Amino acid sequence: MRKKLSSLTMLAVAVTLLMPANAHAYIGLCCAKCGGNMPMSILGGGIPETHEFRFKIQPMYMRMQGLRSGGSNVDGNSLLGMPVMGGKPTGKFMAVQKNMDMSMLNLAMGYSFSDDFFAGIMPMYQDNRMDMLFNSTMAMMTKRSGYTMKSNGMADTMLMTKYRIYSDDPLIPTSEASLFVGASLPSGSISKRNTEHPLAVRQTELLPYGMQLGSGTVDPMLGLLYQGSSSPWWWGLNGVYTGRWYDNSRNYRLGDTMKLDAYVMNQVSYNFLWQVQANFEWKGHIRGQADEAASGFSGHAVHGNAASPFMTPLWNPNNYGGVKTSISLGLQWQPAPLHIIDLVVKLPVYQRLNGVQLKDQFGVMLTWYMEIPTSKSVRSLTHPHSPADAALGF
Repeated sequence: MRKKLSSLTMLAVAVTLLMPANAHAYIGLCCAKCGGNMPMSILGGGIPETHEFRFKIQPMYMRMQGLRSGGSNVDGNSLLGMPVMGGKPTGKFMAVQKNMDMSMLNLAMGYSFSDDFFAGIMPMYQDNRMDMLFNSTMAMMTKRSGYTMKSNGMADTMLMTKYRIYSDDPLIPTSEASLFVGASLPSGSISKRNTEHPLAVRQTELLPYGMQLGSGTVDPMLGLLYQGSSSPWWWGLNGVYTGRWYDNSRNYRLGDTMKLDAYVMNQVSYNFLWQVQANFEWKGHIRGQADEAASGFSGHAVHGNAASPFMTPLWNPNNYGGVKTSISLGLQWQPAPLHIIDLVVKLPVYQRLNGVQLKDQFGVMLTWYMEIPTSKSVRSLTHPHSPADAALGF
């Protein structure tokens, strides 16, 4: 993980050093083309000036702790026990999830080809750690109260395009709408193994669905984005759907997802603003079952027996998805022209989950954003129509 972070950081520094010296930066957080300020943590926010590059480096961390089913909390200890008694399933499990730490590093790169069209790509690196509690039998057998499942590596890669379909002003719009079209490419593994388990027989099994790094399918994305402004206020509403339209190579598919994000931003000075977001997410349950779960090789109380109950709630495809609503609070700061530092903290306010799952506790995302004008940009001093004074004040 540290090597990946170091490599990406060095890449970002190299990109910064290669920035054209003859680029004229607008003063303030506001960029001319995007119609105003933009949230860095919401997919599709803002469009850079035409013929300019955009780079984002985004480390993020999410903490999940405690169990919830539907709209009620669940005591994990009450789920521990013998999965089978007298030849009949008991509804108990050999192990139950306690908490999870998920870290990601996103590197987004994009270019604005025209006044209305932008395209970009975002590869992602992910690190998952989930603490598990054993039932008494497993604790005696392993002489441990539980263990930590781990997985890390490249996650799925996102391709995205944004086409502006409406604006009240082509140069500095105060109201605009855009169509978002993209796809999630299956660069993340769906074959990570349970190598941290204390029993050797379990170490060759697959990790459960939520610990894998991707969907295993090419997933189309479609959205509609709106942004309005009246300086020093900016607001917007973004809706993006991600479809899981076919089974992956392991015979299952993740649930479709719908995200709806509303935001309000206020610029208190030329280089500083605060923002509030309301984030809504709906996700369907997993359809199908992993091939190795269907054969009994992975995920069952009796290894190799597909008729035995699941060893943890994590292996039940119905224990995924649900509805989540969160509030995000953030700050943006411009340390230098063409650079923005953005910090957002996400806090859940409502969670109704499909079956027994870990509930969100909080999330943090830090973004370093860079705009790089080319010689074709109106912000280049070599451009024939470059303004004499491009300062925008509020």
